[in-house]
Amino acid sequence: MGKNERQVYLKAIRSRYHRAGKKAKVTILNEFCFVCGYHRKYAIRLLNQRGKPKTRRRAGRKPIYASSEFMTALKRIWFASDQMCSKKLKAAIPLWLPFYEKRYKALSQDTQDKLLSVSAATIDRLLKPVRIAHGRKGLGGTRPGSLLKSQIPIRTDFWDVSQPGFMEADTVAHCGNSLAGDFVWSLTMTDILTTWTENRATWNKGAQGVVAQIQNIESSLAFDLLGFDCDNGSEFLNHHLVRYFSDHPSIQAFTRSRPYKKNDNAHVEQKNWSHVRQLFGYDRLEDQTLVAMMNDLYANEWSQYQNHFCPSMKLVSKQRINSKYYKKYDSPQTPYHRVMASDHVTDDAKAALEAVQNRLNPFILKQAIERKLRRIFQHVKVTSNVRQRI
Repeated sequence: MGKNERQVYLKAIRSRYHRAGKKAKVTILNEFCFVCGYHRKYAIRLLNQRGKPKTRRRAGRKPIYASSEFMTALKRIWFASDQMCSKKLKAAIPLWLPFYEKRYKALSQDTQDKLLSVSAATIDRLLKPVRIAHGRKGLGGTRPGSLLKSQIPIRTDFWDVSQPGFMEADTVAHCGNSLAGDFVWSLTMTDILTTWTENRATWNKGAQGVVAQIQNIESSLAFDLLGFDCDNGSEFLNHHLVRYFSDHPSIQAFTRSRPYKKNDNAHVEQKNWSHVRQLFGYDRLEDQTLVAMMNDLYANEWSQYQNHFCPSMKLVSKQRINSKYYKKYDSPQTPYHRVMASDHVTDDAKAALEAVQNRLNPFILKQAIERKLRRIFQHVKVTSNVRQRI
């Protein structure tokens, strides 16, 4: 007996079942189970239904984040913040939400409350259909430097980073598919305690250019540079940098990582993606005029955007149990808030940072970043077309 025939048979005997007495119901039920092959309890539920069967109710509570206004605001903040992970996004929403009305439109109080109370796990679930996959690798340009290795000690243990100023440094090559010729490099320096990160561009990776950009970064920091840790590239292991740090009034340590051990500089290595590759990608930048344009973006909008409005998480503990590592992180905070919470930063420096924070709008910063990026990549495109004609 097919499904349609069973439905017709059920309708035919249901009314008779309801009118029958107890003994007659047993007989009808036995017959119904024998003919249709149903389990006895299931057959009883079908016969007891009156009219159309009720639609099955969705398990759990009613969805509270299904409104279009909520999802639109969440997506806009997520895209504007460069699609950060849900835990960081949850910490970033209170920083971005006050500026949302100026950029788009006013949100209802209910939507604002939901944005502030939504959990990281729920954000993951809601944004899963619109997540954009990233996964591209390019060339690395660091080559071991042979100069002064004996004079620059290897950092074999962790610094006592109870105060800001101990920084790791690394370079990123904007070489495209070939390391031949001249092109732009990006210098990245990140503070271990506060995660405050600065980037600068330099033409090639000559010692004088790298030292000049380190000085430029140092002048923009709200704290003194106390320690400098780098890899074994020749852009760092040279007489110019050794002389600069030897005469430096506040540097306590100038160290290098172990050769071919990237994890020794893990704090800055992870910034190579979030602060450089995510911004400029893997295109080849081989026009020297791009250095000034990139530094204008790095030193202004990009630094303010990353350090004031993009929370980061720091590893608190790491434990190995059998073959698995269990890591615990602190609550996401922006580098700005970590600097402001430090007792080793002067009141004048904090006041200057607070004044900068009060005049910033993350949505306006994002627009300015995209505008400058369009100008940079338009210049790259024009330069590439001219070289192809030649």
